[in-house]
Amino acid sequence: MKALRIIGAGGHGRVLADIAQATGYDDIAFLDGAFPDLTQSGAWNVIGTPADLDEGLCALGIGDNQTRLALLDSVPCDLVTLIHPAAVISPHAQIGAGSVICAGAIVGPFARIGRGCIINTGASVDHDCTLDDGVHLSPGARLGGGVCIGARTWIGIGAAVREYKIIGEDVVVAAGAAVVTDIENGARFGGVPAKEF
Repeated sequence: MKALRIIGAGGHGRVLADIAQATGYDDIAFLDGAFPDLTQSGAWNVIGTPADLDEGLCALGIGDNQTRLALLDSVPCDLVTLIHPAAVISPHAQIGAGSVICAGAIVGPFARIGRGCIINTGASVDHDCTLDDGVHLSPGARLGGGVCIGARTWIGIGAAVREYKIIGEDVVVAAGAAVVTDIENGARFGGVPAKEF
């Protein structure tokens, strides 16, 4: 039996469970302390809280970048990297521990994805991009070649980033934005072309 425990039984956790099932895990269960009376999420059981986790394989089903990244170094288990079978990953790309690559996502050659990142459904990371730890690319987000993104940054649904742009840490890029300039740490950008708001 191939077992996996997923911390977080919400929507992102169910996405991870679905990917885990598609990649051969047959004993999948959630641990979630936020909903003490929850016994099931989707097709999978909730068997306790994160405090009940001791060893084995686990994944972080937490969508919030700050929380997910904070948990990376504190869980007492082996973090798995989950890659959906319908994702396309270059054999020359590097994917960090605890990251998830969803269905339809593309990661190009020599891209470097940090730990605890989310490359969501249909997102595209072109050649030579670098994503630091805890980055979240929402569904349909597109990065041109050579883009660098700092830790804990969130790129919204359908946003596009022009090649070789540098986006700092803790940045939010709104859904549908077109980023054509570098963005400093902590900024909020949206629109076409994207401007700070």
